[in-house]
Amino acid sequence: MTESQQALATFQTRVRQMLLRFQELKKENEALAAVVAANEENVKKLQDQLAQRDRDYQSLKMSKMLEITDGDLQGAKDRLAKLIRDVNKCIAILSDEK
Repeated sequence: MTESQQALATFQTRVRQMLLRFQELKKENEALAAVVAANEENVKKLQDQLAQRDRDYQSLKMSKMLEITDGDLQGAKDRLAKLIRDVNKCIAILSDEK
């Protein structure tokens, strides 16, 4: 075998090795892409759940603030009046910014 034939054989071997490694990396990349897609879907579901629970919490918090228990009508009125004052302050601040 001449030197050029040996160099060509070595080159062919290296090319085959590179092609095999490329195929392995391609499969690994596809698997990782599938994992990323699944994780993104899971994150989306969890974000939706978090948003729903936040809305539920806000509703519960508001209902607790407005809840009238055992003749606590005056306390409820005071809390409601405070909420109205806070909203009015916010509206006034927003109006001043324009």
